[in-house]
Amino acid sequence: MSSNRLPDESSPLISDREHSEVESDVHRGSAADGEALRRTEGDRQHGETYDNVPKAKRQLGLFSAAFLIFNRIIGTGIYATPSSILRSSGSVGVALIMWLVGASIAACGTAVYVEFGTGLPRSGGEKNYLEFIYRRPKFLVTCTYAFYTFIMGTATANSVVFSEYLLHAVSLEPTWLNTRLVAFSCLTFICFIHGTRLQWGLRLQNALGLSKLVILVLISLSGVLCLAGVRGIRVGDQYEKPDNFSSWGKFWEGSGTGANAFVSGLYNVIWSFIGYANANYALSEVRDPVRTIKRAAPLAMISVTLVYLFINVAYFAVVSKKDILESRRIVAALYFRNLFGPTTEKALSAFIALSTLGNLLSGQFSQGRVIQELGREGVMPYSSFFASNKPFNAPLAGLFSQYLISCTFLLAVPPGDAYLFLISLSSYSLSLINALVSFGLLLLYSSRYTAWNWSPPFQAPKLIVLLFFLSNLFLVTVPFFPPVAGSRTYDKLPYWAHSAGGLVLALFGLTYWYFWSKWLPEKRGYRLQRRWVLQEDGVSRYAFHKVPATLNPPQ
Repeated sequence: MSSNRLPDESSPLISDREHSEVESDVHRGSAADGEALRRTEGDRQHGETYDNVPKAKRQLGLFSAAFLIFNRIIGTGIYATPSSILRSSGSVGVALIMWLVGASIAACGTAVYVEFGTGLPRSGGEKNYLEFIYRRPKFLVTCTYAFYTFIMGTATANSVVFSEYLLHAVSLEPTWLNTRLVAFSCLTFICFIHGTRLQWGLRLQNALGLSKLVILVLISLSGVLCLAGVRGIRVGDQYEKPDNFSSWGKFWEGSGTGANAFVSGLYNVIWSFIGYANANYALSEVRDPVRTIKRAAPLAMISVTLVYLFINVAYFAVVSKKDILESRRIVAALYFRNLFGPTTEKALSAFIALSTLGNLLSGQFSQGRVIQELGREGVMPYSSFFASNKPFNAPLAGLFSQYLISCTFLLAVPPGDAYLFLISLSSYSLSLINALVSFGLLLLYSSRYTAWNWSPPFQAPKLIVLLFFLSNLFLVTVPFFPPVAGSRTYDKLPYWAHSAGGLVLALFGLTYWYFWSKWLPEKRGYRLQRRWVLQEDGVSRYAFHKVPATLNPPQ
């Protein structure tokens, strides 16, 4: 497998123009193949010399890195999912326990990704970690992960959510055409600003993240003040007064919905926390990445957890349990109606639309970097194109390719089973990748992997890693069990369609790997060798060239 450590600035590289003359593959990096950042190097070098990128590219500090995570996690879930979670839990007390369990699982995942981020401080996230752990057969992991990347990074679903809430805020009918037109415009704007105006894109997503945090804190505070009986902040007389916290019995009333319902609700909670690894995808652009990721990830996750818990308390303090369970409206709308009046509903829609836009900006910012890192590995067709920062010093090629995929899903896939399948496939694929990453981290501490010399500046407790692995193993296996009687995942597709599709993606990667690295070279009588080349934008990458199979490989 390729080295995850790039040559330092003193390592001789060849330029793209010289590459065509290369006849041998010599890795000129200063580190051994696959070497991670040593514990003793972590605080001294901060990881900046791990990846050979121009220092001017490192524009993300603690604030930006934290909001990459915060923005990515908080999208629309906290406004809608509490009602379904309460339905699964049966009581307010169990619902809050579910959120605490979900926060604990997210904390485990955060610790796992902080450890990998400090040990392999380079953009690309799971791509680097899987390559570091699963090194044989060569290039197989990279080829396979590439197929998952384009599925997991699609922004189609959230762009539609943004569109629907924005249309509601401006009193326009959410027809198919209107919804798709606004969603298409949103995706186009994100690709443009992140691909051509890097600084403006960062400022916008940071501003949206900060405003989102402030508004959510104010919403939480208003609910807590209502619960405390502060004069002037109370539920309108025309609405049912909640008694969810009036007594210990009321707090737990309705508990005992069964294990299946509890698992279903917990599944929704876990997905509300997804995004804790988002800063890992852009570490090559972070200043002092080792130090920053150790601070930014916990800061973001503590903020998210507190916001989630206090928002739920606020909901239950203002909206009755009956209204939450029986109303078809999202719980946030009921909250605003009860406390501020029905005229504030459009303001809520505008806020949720902006919250979703921040989520989209953060997700696509990182996704462009992942595709760029795949280009730097050299295994994709037109790798030099995807690896380049030209012409605006941003990964426009990666952003644009993901933009095309998202727009294709948006315009070509009809609502219904096909659309739900793509969303579920993305979620399932992420669980599968998380399971492989956390299992791999456990392997790195086994005696068989001692030669890997894994000793990062931060190490997650082994029990936390194990819990994260088991939680993702659960998410990977549960979709293969039939749903309870009376519930259906799809109208026409089998319930296991998306989970089977997630495994089929691995077969696509395996097929591409075999065709590109085995079958084609044997058929045409050459073997693949690669070497670091220095692009004109100052970023290094791997480039493959074909050597006649009759030549002896370099020693």
